[in-house]
Amino acid sequence: MSHDTKTKLVYMANQIATFFKSQPASEAVEGVANHINKFWEPRMRRQLFEILETEENGLDALVLQAAPMIRKPAAEANQVR
Repeated sequence: MSHDTKTKLVYMANQIATFFKSQPASEAVEGVANHINKFWEPRMRRQLFEILETEENGLDALVLQAAPMIRKPAAEANQVR
């Protein structure tokens, strides 16, 4: 994953977190997870999990709290072409 892709995904996830910070705390974490599950394609979610594995990833605390509720896509099958 390129640095630009990582930067963009972190930015997007943090924007989602910023929006949901205006919601009641009991709904914010679930809102972030639901939004990412509903609107991010599997490739984007897979890359998000790669980012989550790195230290100092730049993700907002609300995204980190939502991570266990985000659906992890199945591993891609290696296809020979």
